Amino acid sequence: MLEKLDSIGNQALKEISAVNALDSIEDIRIRILGKKGALSEVLKGLGALAPEERPKMGAAANEWKRKIEESLAARKAELEQARLDAELQEQRIDPTLPSRLLYRGALHPITQATRRIIQVFGRLGFDVVTGPEVETEFLNFDAVNIPKDHPARDMQDTFFMGPGVVLRTHTSAVQMRALRSKAWPVRILCPGAVYRCDNDATHSPMFHQIEGLWVDRGVKMSDLKGVLEFFAREIFGADTKIRFRPSYFPFVEPGAEVDVSCFQCSGGSPSCRVCKGSGWLEILGAGMVHPKLFELAGYDPSQVTGFAFGLGVERVAMLLHRIPDLRLMFQGDVRFLNQF
Repeated sequence: MLEKLDSIGNQALKEISAVNALDSIEDIRIRILGKKGALSEVLKGLGALAPEERPKMGAAANEWKRKIEESLAARKAELEQARLDAELQEQRIDPTLPSRLLYRGALHPITQATRRIIQVFGRLGFDVVTGPEVETEFLNFDAVNIPKDHPARDMQDTFFMGPGVVLRTHTSAVQMRALRSKAWPVRILCPGAVYRCDNDATHSPMFHQIEGLWVDRGVKMSDLKGVLEFFAREIFGADTKIRFRPSYFPFVEPGAEVDVSCFQCSGGSPSCRVCKGSGWLEILGAGMVHPKLFELAGYDPSQVTGFAFGLGVERVAMLLHRIPDLRLMFQGDVRFLNQF
């Protein structure tokens, strides 16, 4: 039996050293060391040996098993390394080839417009202030002089989150938070998302506003006009003109709708698709801060005056890029976004 073990072991080591395929390594292992392998078949005869011979034969069998397993592992490692070397030779990288161009994202047109507007007003000394989108009904309405019976507080216009809590309908609440927390002078810009129950080609349930507020001693309507003229020329072009149309807003007195001259037709072409022949484009609302707001904020209306304005970021983006439908900016269509 010992001679048979030596014969099987030596023959296995010869086969292992000569093998050149990884698949053959496993075949040899099964044929020699498997349950029905040559070495296992020999070991089945241990029971027929004399008791004093069994330990000697068992030790010899285990030694050959160890040698064969080590030889199999070493040869497998050699073949795997050889295969890897061959693959590396075949798949050699050419460093002279141009690199693969990565996809580069871009800022959303709303973000672009927001940053551009903030940059323009920042040159006039306006600081950016933000606030929560879930707001108290008091700060969203009462504090900006919108009474209980005002239509804007009806369910069809405002998203109510619970008793006394709403999704803010404008960023005027941020202005009131600023006024109630700091002394004048105040010169701030309040960008952010706002929410109203509205949805069509020019309105969205969620959109973005930027409101500005300047409170100091002796601030006049002419200051408001100068600021807005500067803004319009920086955004829409150096030849842009503005006009004020009287309008009512609960939080300002007097109030005005502000239009800019059409930058497409420069004066009102009947065929202009941007201004529809009027020569003017409405962009924002503005006015002098209502004295009652100063009282609610803890200011003395006899000591300070101020103006406020508010504009829709999507409105500006639509005018700048000739976007026909507001909803395009919220659909995430890559074909649309790639244009910006």
